[in-house]
Amino acid sequence: MTPSHRTILKPTSVAPPAGKYSHAAQVDGGKLLFVAGQIATDTNGNLVGAGDAGAQTRQVFENLGAVLKNAGASFDDVVEFTYYIVGRSSVQQFLDARTAIFDEAYPDGDFPPATLLIVDGLVREDLLLEVSAVAALP
Repeated sequence: MTPSHRTILKPTSVAPPAGKYSHAAQVDGGKLLFVAGQIATDTNGNLVGAGDAGAQTRQVFENLGAVLKNAGASFDDVVEFTYYIVGRSSVQQFLDARTAIFDEAYPDGDFPPATLLIVDGLVREDLLLEVSAVAALP
């Protein structure tokens, strides 16, 4: 269910999104929550999914969900994601894992807007992705 303070816009004047994202989200009232880029580490700081972008994606979204929950929010409140993926070879595994996560988190297909960037590397050599988010709190 989409919160009343977040409306996903689907303009017909541009081509449909090429993936599980929307072109725009409108926020009415509330506060914004800016979630720092999350990486694939567990609560002890240990890497989850060495060399496996799919496993790292699942851990990253678990971490995002925990941060959102701590702020009294959920994935329904996210109005934008930014994905940083290391190398083109990691993109498909990321997309496959994200599809499974998003099919559950956004069953109505109202995906938040997103930007995916392919980068040479992140703060640690063993990290294959990092995801940041902006959420609108009621």
